[in-house]
Amino acid sequence: MAMGDAVGLSIIGGWIPLTVTVLGVVAVLWLILSPRKRHLFVVVPVTIAVTVVLALLVRRFIEHSWGESVPVAVCAWGAAGVLGLLLSVPRLVAGRGVVQRSVTVLAAVLAVVLGLSHVNTFYAWYPTVGALIHDEGAPTVSVAQVAHHQRVVDLPEWRPSRDIGRHGRILTAGIPGSVSGFRARPAKVYLPPAVFDPVSPRLPVLVLLAGQPGSPEDWLFGGRLAATMDSYASAHDGLAPIVILADGTGSIFGNPLCLDSRLGRVATYLTDDVASWARRTLPVAETDRRAWAIGGLSYGGTCALQLATTRPGMYPTFLDLSGEAEPSLGSTKTTVDAAFGGDAAAFRAVTPLHLLASRRYPDSAGAFVVGRGDRSTRPAVVTSYRAARAAGMDVHYSEVPGGHTFTAWAVALRQQTPWLAQRLGLGPPGQPTHGPLVRRNRPGRIEYGTLPNKEALRGSAPSYG
Repeated sequence: MAMGDAVGLSIIGGWIPLTVTVLGVVAVLWLILSPRKRHLFVVVPVTIAVTVVLALLVRRFIEHSWGESVPVAVCAWGAAGVLGLLLSVPRLVAGRGVVQRSVTVLAAVLAVVLGLSHVNTFYAWYPTVGALIHDEGAPTVSVAQVAHHQRVVDLPEWRPSRDIGRHGRILTAGIPGSVSGFRARPAKVYLPPAVFDPVSPRLPVLVLLAGQPGSPEDWLFGGRLAATMDSYASAHDGLAPIVILADGTGSIFGNPLCLDSRLGRVATYLTDDVASWARRTLPVAETDRRAWAIGGLSYGGTCALQLATTRPGMYPTFLDLSGEAEPSLGSTKTTVDAAFGGDAAAFRAVTPLHLLASRRYPDSAGAFVVGRGDRSTRPAVVTSYRAARAAGMDVHYSEVPGGHTFTAWAVALRQQTPWLAQRLGLGPPGQPTHGPLVRRNRPGRIEYGTLPNKEALRGSAPSYG
């Protein structure tokens, strides 16, 4: 098998996860079953009890700290890995000889891999072998190669060359918080094939945010960003939005709420600092703010709606994928105390639902998307959609297969890219246009799905993930 074929192998479906499951179950059974009665009737029950308690404590900590529910399946598979690890200790102590102890170590490793594999299968964070080894799905490029491009023209003046490439490239760059003071991790930037033509066009920009916990590159792995944008570009003369995968949290577990508050000036970073960096570093990036959009998943979706309502001049277009109705650290009191020193009015003044109820946004447009199986977030997305429509935004709502996972978010991005690109000024193949949306949808029109009624929201939503 060629290396190119190997990186495309799925690790969330097919023979690889099946093999991992079989080997993992055998390993756990080997760690449980022992000829020693004390191990079977004392050590194993106690270890199982300890594992269950640990799993419940971790689940409670995560839900209290991040306000996100942990599915039972994720908790159970994670516990299976921990159980195997804990059971390996008494087996090692009681083991005789190098062979038996080596088998015990191997069994412990397989048990941990079993747990991690099923948690990954649930969230689809790393869907392929390539994603697991951090293959970003596109060749890399340096800042110098982009900054010194020989000629850039406005989009209406641009014509593609005959040998335009089929794949975009990924740039890794630090975007300093010069104005905000926010310390962000390096960003990833997808640059479409048209950027590398001898003469390149100025292109619209999508700032795309990951969830929490998360990292900017999550969109390259679980979100399959490069494949989605390459697919769009191949049908549109190499044109696609420039996508800046900016850091909106500062660390994998950070939650600064995407606000300017005591927790950091994240909103200023994602507007002033990111835009200034793009203007200085990417000559191919359009400077007209009507050609800029903000989007994200989960925390990033919440952040996208926040910036679309607090900074509509900067981000008049947005993608809210499984976002909450307002930023949260687990409870309103905890959030207000940490971010605004207990000033509830200051917090309320920057929440999307309050702004949508008190202002009009006739020049803004957005997409609200949620997984059909996302029971916890779906009501919030519907509430936000209705509030945005009532505030005069040109919005649409859709549901995709999956839950609060990359299974849903990867599909959502692929589904919304044509609408987003046209909204930002990229027309049909061979007919690029420039500026904001040329053909507007009717206000409140629902595309790609049907808005659920209140009864459906109260009921259970099936998972197709």
